[in-house]
Amino acid sequence: MIAVMSKPFLSLLADIPGATRSLAAGALLFQRNDPVRRVHLVLSGQVHLMRRQADGAAFLLQRAGPGDLVAEASLLSDCYHCDAECVTDSTLKSWPLAAVRSLIRADRHAALAYAAHLAQGLRAARLKAEITSLKRVEDRLDAWLAWHGGTLPRKGGWHHLAGEINVTPEALYREIARRRKTTG
Repeated sequence: MIAVMSKPFLSLLADIPGATRSLAAGALLFQRNDPVRRVHLVLSGQVHLMRRQADGAAFLLQRAGPGDLVAEASLLSDCYHCDAECVTDSTLKSWPLAAVRSLIRADRHAALAYAAHLAQGLRAARLKAEITSLKRVEDRLDAWLAWHGGTLPRKGGWHHLAGEINVTPEALYREIARRRKTTG
């Protein structure tokens, strides 16, 4: 059984010299097939990982916001398998890939913390897949609430919640209004 880590993976990165940079909305952090050279953390803003197909279809793979690593599985790849686009003005901190890989190879606790970080991301991806497989907005919201303590985010965060459960903001607002009308 794996014991709880004394330090989460992100805190271990603080021991590695990094660089901070700001990118404007619409800027690409990296593109598909670019070599992986750095590990990126969103400090502010939002970065989307997109995989574009030859027919023009685009698939959203990750919505990385403050505190999220961007394409963390790429730490183990030679090149990126998607594009990373800033959807808002964003500030990121990044560390050299070689230094992060060295930390993971040399420190058992860092390797376990990285594995725990990836496992947390996998659980979140499974939850998102479960929620978005539901047909009705009502069911998607119920599933999200079940995993988040039954509490809605503040009103200013509802549009982010709509994106998380893959419905339009308007559909979510209607569902919240319907619930408020029937409960109170």
